[in-house]
Amino acid sequence: MILINLLAHRDAARKRKRELFFIALGIAALIGGLICGAVYSWYQAQIAEQKDKNTLLKTEISKLERQIKDISGLQQEIAALRARQTAVEDLQGNRNMPVYLLAELVKQLPDGVYINSMRQDNQAVLITGVAQSNERVSELLRNLANNSAWLTKPELVEITASSIALSARDQRRVSNFSMRVTLKRASDQAKPSASAAPGPKA
Repeated sequence: MILINLLAHRDAARKRKRELFFIALGIAALIGGLICGAVYSWYQAQIAEQKDKNTLLKTEISKLERQIKDISGLQQEIAALRARQTAVEDLQGNRNMPVYLLAELVKQLPDGVYINSMRQDNQAVLITGVAQSNERVSELLRNLANNSAWLTKPELVEITASSIALSARDQRRVSNFSMRVTLKRASDQAKPSASAAPGPKA
């Protein structure tokens, strides 16, 4: 009977399986490392790309902020220029106001009314004068209230009766009056005409 010792063969097969296992484990670890490295590199590339985008966005935002500051500065300059233009237009329009005042008083004064003095304080004008009767003063008030383009809001401050001597024997009763009236600005005159202008047709 022949006896064969298989222990060495089994040890060799076991050792070969162990080596194959370690080789497969090393290959799996290598492949896993490669995959992890590739994923890490991809994430790093995405992060770098996003950082570049963020940097570009920050640059553009800073440019826009500078442009917004420039625009706000231009708007302030435009507002200041418009205010200056309005002031100059008001000055040019208001320098003729005494002429308008005198012309309007000449136009609206009824017969029998005489002006003694006139004092202007901004837009308010205080007029003192003499009228032949109270009816003449009332007519002047009506004219200033309804017919005047430059004078508005007439208000009678005081009216008193007195008499004047035309001659040694002739005495005539008159009414001394003082009234307050508002003189319109040239800009106030332009507003109603601008609002009355027809808009563009559809």
